[in-house]
Amino acid sequence: MLNETIKAIRKSKGLSQEELAIKLNVVRQTISKWEQGLSVPDSDMLISISEALETSVSTLLGETVIESKVDDLKAISEKLEIINLQL
Repeated sequence: MLNETIKAIRKSKGLSQEELAIKLNVVRQTISKWEQGLSVPDSDMLISISEALETSVSTLLGETVIESKVDDLKAISEKLEIINLQL
């Protein structure tokens, strides 16, 4: 899963394995091994990958973030009510 995610995000950003490798100060073969699932990056490298690909570590690890617009609006509404009561 991590291997597929790294590859998909790298490609969506228009980066080659070589370009990503340069950003991370590793050799291209390291990127290839991650994308083939032959090895995995350590936690520090995972953070560097997320920064280089401009995404979150959670996204790299496959966590989907579902934003609920209704919940957001409700929270904002409640905060505005509190502010109005204070005024």
